[in-house]
Amino acid sequence: MEPDKIIIEEASSLKYLFKGQLIHLAFLIIIAATTWFLAEMTLSQGSWLGQSDRTWLILGIMIFCLHQVIVALVFRLQLGQALFTRLFGRLDLVVWGIIFFPFLAARPFTVMALARASQNTLNINLYFARLLAILLIIPVIYTLWSVLKYFGLIRALGGDHFRVKYRKMGLVKQGAFQYTDNAMYKFVFLLLWAIALYYRSYPALLLAISQHLSIWVFYYCTEKPDLDLIYN
Repeated sequence: MEPDKIIIEEASSLKYLFKGQLIHLAFLIIIAATTWFLAEMTLSQGSWLGQSDRTWLILGIMIFCLHQVIVALVFRLQLGQALFTRLFGRLDLVVWGIIFFPFLAARPFTVMALARASQNTLNINLYFARLLAILLIIPVIYTLWSVLKYFGLIRALGGDHFRVKYRKMGLVKQGAFQYTDNAMYKFVFLLLWAIALYYRSYPALLLAISQHLSIWVFYYCTEKPDLDLIYN
């Protein structure tokens, strides 16, 4: 494989496109169904911004499932076919960012919305819950700072699926990444936990846990095989 080649031939087959995706989809269905079953029984008549707690729960589940399916398809199609680059040329990452970031922002927003609509459903001391939420925010802020300073938003967006220059970069070992290569998945998703704990919301905590579990399913089913190909 030529080092300056955008398309990785091993990723261009239909077999690789769907590699790990049946497991990914199966786990998403299981996680979504379990979240609904455990959370729905604690919902009442709560609402926020005119929408019920059930509506926010449904939206939260739909958004994180749809987000992961879209990212998996785009990563695989870009890696094996350079689809976005062929369609949008130099604007490929701009278009991808326009699609990706609203979904990313909607994840914590729906957790917060559900937490506001179902607050005080978690049987835990108020001050302890808020102290725990503050403690969880610390590694979140540190990791986000590390991403901006050492990693970069474009690379976090999946730049190594789009540009050869990102594939040539070594692993980031500064900031939060000096402790783990998966700092974003391990620490940033604690933001969702912190939101749920701050409002003492049982359904929101379940939604946060579900999103954190699902992103690891995405990593092992989609991202890790891709990284193995990209970085040999």
